[in-house]
Amino acid sequence: MTDPRRGELGNFLRSRRERLSPKAVGLPAGRRRRTVGLRREEVAELAGIGVDWYVRLEQGRTVSPSVTTIDALARALRLSKVEHAHLRALTGTGDRRAFARESVPGAIRRLVESLEQPAYVAGRRWDVLVWNKAADEIFAFSRLPEADRNTLICMLTNPVTRRLFGTGWADEAKRMVAQFRATHDLWAGDPAFLDLLARLQRGCPEFEGWWKSHDIRPVAVGQKLLKHPRKGVLRLEHTSFQANDDAALKLVIYTPV
Repeated sequence: MTDPRRGELGNFLRSRRERLSPKAVGLPAGRRRRTVGLRREEVAELAGIGVDWYVRLEQGRTVSPSVTTIDALARALRLSKVEHAHLRALTGTGDRRAFARESVPGAIRRLVESLEQPAYVAGRRWDVLVWNKAADEIFAFSRLPEADRNTLICMLTNPVTRRLFGTGWADEAKRMVAQFRATHDLWAGDPAFLDLLARLQRGCPEFEGWWKSHDIRPVAVGQKLLKHPRKGVLRLEHTSFQANDDAALKLVIYTPV
């Protein structure tokens, strides 16, 4: 296997298959089952495809399923809309160039710095590239080494950030991991992403379990409840926007609720 993304496709299919019960898809449970969830042949039957073809997909072997096959698998595995989109992305043929840290155009940088609300720009690997004074007062990006200016590194491995989120840390961290998974799988095997995963595995005991579940969530508007040592309790609504200059750049803005 030359493309690690195929391996992530197989992992994703397996995780979705194992979470389904025969009852959930209208199949009889039958005798005692050794397989967790559905069997491979059951998924193939539900999707109307050959068992060998499905096995090749789940093993991460090089095959090129049609859109019709992908959609049939999504229905068979009861995928959500965002999971269906992820499946399509994994079976595509995207850019294979090595990851390179993005640069932020001056106009975007000046926009962020001019905002009164906390704001920052993150790249495809969730590296924090630009931030304003209001964001720095909360998240202290300027005090971190450049290698640590990454929202996942901050959230999962920095004890200061864990205290900032208090009792809501686990739910927020798990949500972020599920959102990042959709991007990671398209860059599986890239050295920059492998390095990030290794740091998260070393620095966060909970990460491995969340990662193995292979949950996929969309990036959406939400709220954060923070307990800042100087500012007190902060309830912030966050939203994000893609830049026209580079779709990999994401502008995140926080607004007090």
